[in-house]
Amino acid sequence: MPAVSPTSERKLARNNAKSTNLDHERNLARNHQVRYIGAADEVGRGALAGPITVGFTVIDIDAVLDFPELRDSKLLSAHRREELAPQVKDWAVGYGVGHASAQEIDELGVTAALRLAGSRAVALCAVQPDAVLLDGSYDWLSAPEQDLFDLLEGDREPVGLEVPVTTIIKGDMTCQAIAAASILAKVERDGIMAELALEFPHFGWDVNKGYATASHRAAIVDQGPCEFHRQSWNLTSTTEKDKGKATGTKAK
Repeated sequence: MPAVSPTSERKLARNNAKSTNLDHERNLARNHQVRYIGAADEVGRGALAGPITVGFTVIDIDAVLDFPELRDSKLLSAHRREELAPQVKDWAVGYGVGHASAQEIDELGVTAALRLAGSRAVALCAVQPDAVLLDGSYDWLSAPEQDLFDLLEGDREPVGLEVPVTTIIKGDMTCQAIAAASILAKVERDGIMAELALEFPHFGWDVNKGYATASHRAAIVDQGPCEFHRQSWNLTSTTEKDKGKATGTKAK
């Protein structure tokens, strides 16, 4: 295991000092006069390979216990995330992790793929939410307005939530339910990428998790992309303008 530098140790110490709480969850429950609060966070949005993954938790605001150890998954070590994931599942009354594949991202675009992954995560929850907190500033989880084509294709997988969704910028830093969702999403997606790395070791997915590192891009140039890469993206560009961007406009 590589040594941790003093700078990294100080950074981890500062991060671990940032506590989360249930204030946003309680405010949402009070404002909507509801009991079951859902929370969502995504991982993998900007990766070149692998799925977009959404974690979802549901808490019972009348019975939930404070869980101050929860943090944004990016601020925790992999070992700590693995420790917390089963505790999150015991803490929440409902949880789920949903994915949208690279092929679905290419077909639908990022926003619709996020909505699809989120809908799949919610469908796995033992208890359904009355209202939802969503990390970030943009609501990609609510059901879009139906158009004529949606009505004609009524047998498609239902996508999007009909309950109230409230966005919280940096919600994974402050909201325990969102932080919990981020941990579940990160642990599951990292596991997927580690398994794929056994089949495609030259891409380094066990380390980069599919993100746009220089070595990952170099491997794509050398070996060519595989089925788990997002083919509509600029996979080999090294300019900041093009990194992590799709080459075309897709469905919202």
